[in-house]
Parts: sequence; structure tokens; C-alpha cells
Amino acid sequence: MNKTQVNTESKIRVFCVDDHPLMREGIATAIRNEPDMLLVAEAANGRDAIEAFRVHQPDVTLMDLRLPDISGIDAMIAIHTEYRDARVIMLTTFDGDAEIQRALKAGAQGYLLKSLPRRQLLDAIRKVYSGKQQIIPPDVAVHLAENMGKEHLSKREVEVLQTIAQGKRNSEIAVLLFISEETVKGHIKHIMEKLEARDRTEAVAIGIRRGIIHL
Repeated sequence: MNKTQVNTESKIRVFCVDDHPLMREGIATAIRNEPDMLLVAEAANGRDAIEAFRVHQPDVTLMDLRLPDISGIDAMIAIHTEYRDARVIMLTTFDGDAEIQRALKAGAQGYLLKSLPRRQLLDAIRKVYSGKQQIIPPDVAVHLAENMGKEHLSKREVEVLQTIAQGKRNSEIAVLLFISEETVKGHIKHIMEKLEARDRTEAVAIGIRRGIIHL
């Protein structure tokens, strides 16, 4: 089947959101070479993505996890608030289980690494369009399964861990978060236990690896 045999209305309408021009260009080229797909729009940040989605209402959205203004997950949540049936595949270079779980819980139909072969990305678009849920590559699924069931850090514990990663002392964390130094110590104790870390440095390393915090 060639391109002229596929009516524009029957094509999978794809929307690409990524702040890297080369990434968008690569995806655009891949989609334009597929007779059953049509790239309807591109966006370089989360807020533009939300506005563009309203205008084009695509069949499938490829959403970068890390965007310069708001996260791809937050942009997806905003889109789902208005369009409950929006189908979104998160694209990222990170395989942290915390981010995968948050993305899937927020309604993403897929979570793919940008290093994935082009053909697998195109197949994922078709599967999501046809209604399949939660498309995750095997290696990412294994990483997710390894940490499934582990106790999650609370929002405050994540804030404390983030400040530890910034090199702050307990007294500085207390001032920044408007809590007592004793409370800071309690949060750090719980963080160590939940992450099974031996010290602050290891806790930060685990937090970054799992996508709980970012530098």
C-alpha cells in the first residue's frame, strides 16, 4: 500500500512533544514515511503542548518526560482533565521506576525509552491507537518489577531528599522547609529505611537512579 492509497482521514494522527529539535525531526521523518500515519503538530514545551492538543486533538501523543517548563506527566494530566480519552505515550531517556509508576498512574498508555529502535516506536503508536494499554519495553518492565512493592517516599521526604542532593545540612533544610531540625532528622531516618540506603550519599544516588529526585 502506498501513501496515495490511504485517505488522510483514516491515518493515525500523531502529535510530537519534545524540546529537542533533532528528536522532533527524527520522529517527524519516521512518521512521514509511514503510509498509515500523519504528523499533525509539534510542540517544544508543556504549555504549548496543552494548547496544541486542544486545536488538533490527535489520536496519539508522543510526550517527552522532561520539558523546560512543566513535566511531560503534568502536561499529560492537564490534557486528560479536558480530554479523558487522550492517548499518550511518554518518551524519555530515563528508566527510573518512580517516574514510570507516576506516568502510568497518571494515565499514560505507554512508557518508552528514546533509545528504542524506530520500528518499535511506530509499532507502539499503532498498538496504542488500537486500544492497547500500558506498553512498556521488557527491560523497562524488569526494572519496574524489581522495585514494585517498595514503600514510596512521602512528598515531604522527597523534598528533604532533594535538598540533601543539593548539599544542604540539616539546619539549612529545616529553615528551607519551615520545619524543626528534629523533624528533618526523622524524615532522613525514614528515607534511609525506605530506600535501604546506608548513608545520605547512597540515598541520593538511589533517589536519582529511581527517578525520585532530579539534579
